[in-house]
Amino acid sequence: MKGKDGKNLLYVRPRSGQKVTMRQLDEYCAQHYALRPGELTRSFNAFIQATGYYLAEGYRLETLIGTFAPKIGLRREITDAKDIKTYDVRFEGIEYKSVKSFEESVRNWLRGFRRANNPDTQELLADTEHIDRALQRSLQGTGYTTVRRFALFANLTKYSARKQLEEWCQGDNPRLLKTRQGQQFIYTEV
Repeated sequence: MKGKDGKNLLYVRPRSGQKVTMRQLDEYCAQHYALRPGELTRSFNAFIQATGYYLAEGYRLETLIGTFAPKIGLRREITDAKDIKTYDVRFEGIEYKSVKSFEESVRNWLRGFRRANNPDTQELLADTEHIDRALQRSLQGTGYTTVRRFALFANLTKYSARKQLEEWCQGDNPRLLKTRQGQQFIYTEV
């Protein structure tokens, strides 16, 4: 989608591909908040068990991080409350609403959002030297590349990398040959 100036609109998203596991969170809390190693994990396991019990009973839970409530629905249309049986009610998920103090805690850590070091995709694709170097580096060692590997070297999304690789496979003089290997496609130089 284009903006008023004709350039592509920018979108924000959390750090893609980066996550913190429960083990890493547990270790962080043990180092910084005087918890014993494994204590946070055990607490979360107990929280999950107790929360699961109360949500299954139909309770709304108010916690330090927010409110949890069961999302329930009916399996069929019923107009009279006397006709409802236990098997007519189905569990559809969990609603979560964070408390303001939890959101404020996140805001206090932010110090402003920072732009990740990711140039515009159109700029990257227009820089033919960069794209050619990325292709050559992704072909080194194995003689072929994949969408994921090329995306990593070219600093592109998988969608844009796939689109570029497919473009190189088209025409009378294709630069790459696309071959299926197992559940993925590999691209080799012609």
